[in-house]
Amino acid sequence: MDSRGGGTLRKRAIDPTRADTAVKHGKSEEIHAAGENEEPEPVSPTGRLFREPHFNCYIVSVFGLGAPVDLPAVRAGLEATLARHPRFHSVQVLDAEGARPKWVRTTVNLDDHVVVPDLDAITATPADPDRALEDYVSSLSTLPMDHSRPLWELHVLDFPTSEAAAALAFRVHHSVGDGVSLLSLFLACTRRTADPSALPAIIPAARRAGPAVYALPPQRPRLQSLGALLVFLVAWVGSFLVLVWHTAVDVACFVATAASAARDPPTLFRGAEEGVEFRPKRFVNRTLSLDDVKHIKNAMNCTVNDVLLGVASAALSRYYFRKTGCCVLDLFSGENVRKSIKVRSTLLVNLRKTPGLHTLASMMESGKDSGAKWGNRLGYMILPFHLAKHDDHLEYVREATKVARRKKSSMESVLTYWSASIIMKIFGIKAAASLCYSMMRNTTLSFSSLAGPSEQVVFCGHPIVYIAPSVYGHPHALTMHYQSYMRIIKLVLAVDETQVPDAHELLDDFTESLKLIREAAPGQPQHT
Repeated sequence: MDSRGGGTLRKRAIDPTRADTAVKHGKSEEIHAAGENEEPEPVSPTGRLFREPHFNCYIVSVFGLGAPVDLPAVRAGLEATLARHPRFHSVQVLDAEGARPKWVRTTVNLDDHVVVPDLDAITATPADPDRALEDYVSSLSTLPMDHSRPLWELHVLDFPTSEAAAALAFRVHHSVGDGVSLLSLFLACTRRTADPSALPAIIPAARRAGPAVYALPPQRPRLQSLGALLVFLVAWVGSFLVLVWHTAVDVACFVATAASAARDPPTLFRGAEEGVEFRPKRFVNRTLSLDDVKHIKNAMNCTVNDVLLGVASAALSRYYFRKTGCCVLDLFSGENVRKSIKVRSTLLVNLRKTPGLHTLASMMESGKDSGAKWGNRLGYMILPFHLAKHDDHLEYVREATKVARRKKSSMESVLTYWSASIIMKIFGIKAAASLCYSMMRNTTLSFSSLAGPSEQVVFCGHPIVYIAPSVYGHPHALTMHYQSYMRIIKLVLAVDETQVPDAHELLDDFTESLKLIREAAPGQPQHT
């Protein structure tokens, strides 16, 4: 039993013992930091938060490969790229007072970071390789990481599954960087399939053409038109007042949630028991069609993220009402009235501009920061989800679009970041951690959506067929991640099995919800 959380640790299907790669593949590589003599850098405030016991978070990303693993090529690629990044050859060392950790450069021994499980003794792998991969990746949530070394690992799972010829599982401590930065860093280690010398192209998300009160005109009105100038000023003042009002309401809601004055109701997705952050997590994923999502987006005149929010709301509703059959009896008509329940999701917002892929590639080549900012700079945003039954499946997307547009006219994430930083400076890291812990404990789930390359990329000569990121160590029993890549979207769920024991049923609900919403959307899907 887990003494911290009371949960039972699952027995791992594959034992992640470290193979003696120094014997099998030549002598062990050691990467010496280019800046070992440089001054230590302080760990960012958010990075320090991720060191706290209730927020000891790790990012786990699975990369499906289109070819069996060429281990020497992978090791050589890591030596030339990722292991040279300053954060990936640094350890966290406390200062003389033992209060503020700093990043100190060290030497990287790849044998400490490249993990090759012993698959020979695993008889279940050929019988159900998908389950074997799932069990192994889930077992990582039960294993500690040696903090005397740089805080990252690459697990080589060289057996075929239904979707890939092999897989790599990348685990890194969240204090090293946020998900957006780490994904960008990994992509800087890849190259285009069509042009092996070129970095992948990341298409920026299109901005929504919102209501006029929120959007400035494309150009300043001419001064000779006094009427146009007055309209411009009125629209600007109105937009500013709406922004201030929405921000004030959102911050008040955040404070009430952190102070436990506002709590989500107990549901199938959120239990009252504490310690969920210490319990093992199961990582499951499902492939969705990006073409279907874009068809709905175009039909509904919204964004891809609006559609994904709507699909999530529909799927959670299907699962919840199927499991509970929860309805309210109308005393006048005697008929069951469909009940709507509001739960909330915590959304982490990256407030730091991520360095470009060329900058990250140069940083790894030189082993120096090159002036690029790195680390965690995350604000919080609370997104409501409505568990409800709608005869019109498009209603889930309409409600999600309203919520997203409302949140875009608020500075909630910026103010929550600065408020946490101020509390940390005045009252210390423990107070800031307690604030964030209470805020997450009083909400139901975590939600994230990341955009990946629109074309296939290769890593050390291995074509990547899917990317499936997730995170664990925070106090939520359910975490949802959407990751787009090429023409697919990977939905990844991290679940506490004591709370959500049938995660694959929930995945089926996501698939069915997307299908129903797509069929309800006008027009025919266009596959390009």
